[in-house]
Amino acid sequence: MKRNTKLDKANSYRLSQEVLRNKALSKGVNLIAPETVFLSPDTFFGKNVTVEPYVVFGPKVKVGDNSYIKSFSHIEGTKIEKNVSVGPYARLREGTILQSNSKIGNFVETKKSNINQNSKVNHLSYIGDASIGKNSNIGAGTITCNYDGVKKSKTKISDNVFIGSNSSLIAPISIDKKSIVGAGSVITKNVKKKSLALTRAQQVEIKNYKRKKK
Repeated sequence: MKRNTKLDKANSYRLSQEVLRNKALSKGVNLIAPETVFLSPDTFFGKNVTVEPYVVFGPKVKVGDNSYIKSFSHIEGTKIEKNVSVGPYARLREGTILQSNSKIGNFVETKKSNINQNSKVNHLSYIGDASIGKNSNIGAGTITCNYDGVKKSKTKISDNVFIGSNSSLIAPISIDKKSIVGAGSVITKNVKKKSLALTRAQQVEIKNYKRKKK
């Protein structure tokens, strides 16, 4: 009888996942629904880590003490330090470093980026080839525009910076300490310390406007 190699591989993978899950559980990792979490042989967990259902850990992931990984997140090549919150629906790609007490929220993607202590990227953002300092907040819909079609460039966001929602940061660019980027801005030049930078068209309002009829 001819062997079903696909079935053999599937069974082997299933058994290896059971071993990895049991190992994590035995070390005190709180896998809320273990059968839905997928691990790599080198996945490392610190103490008091919680992982919600439907999370995938690719190669080279370290998760520090007291961190919380929320559902439907995909993580690979990432170092997560202590007291970090990730997800839900986060994608952390190779070269991501999340320092202590930082937060990555829902529908956020990171790549080759360092998010420093107490900084937040709460939702709907892409942070690539970037560094973010301490105590900074990145608003919803922020994009680091790191690729011009030929090469990748870096974005540097310093400490205590506030990036307003729906902003595009055109790399290479530097946002200095305690500065603010106004919501809806496209920033193409470096922003100086304690400055407000915004690029926004003037709002026009036409009174008693009547739409054209078909």
